[in-house]
Amino acid sequence: VQLQASGGGLVQPGGSLRLSCTASGSFLRGYGMGWYRQAPGKQRDLVARVTTVGRTYYADSVKGRFTIARDNAENTVYLQMNSLKPEDTAVYYCNSAPTPLFDWGLGTLVTVSS
Repeated sequence: VQLQASGGGLVQPGGSLRLSCTASGSFLRGYGMGWYRQAPGKQRDLVARVTTVGRTYYADSVKGRFTIARDNAENTVYLQMNSLKPEDTAVYYCNSAPTPLFDWGLGTLVTVSS
């Protein structure tokens, strides 16, 4: 399964970005999916996940600011990120969740800076 994350970029504090994750070679509908992030020098952490039936869970650090959603028809998982902070700067990856089963791919870089 090839996962491709996109939508990252440079944004000012308080701004918003929407990340997308698509998959080739498989259908995501059968998996709980999540967004993970890894800041420089830190471990990769799960920040948001959505179950196969659409139930969502968030890390405390992003609760109330990030929203994860899935579109099974489009085989895509989204992460809407609002009120971004400099500490949200990281490479963001998608994978199955809570257990990552697939190759990580390149991820997409999010930089929050003025």
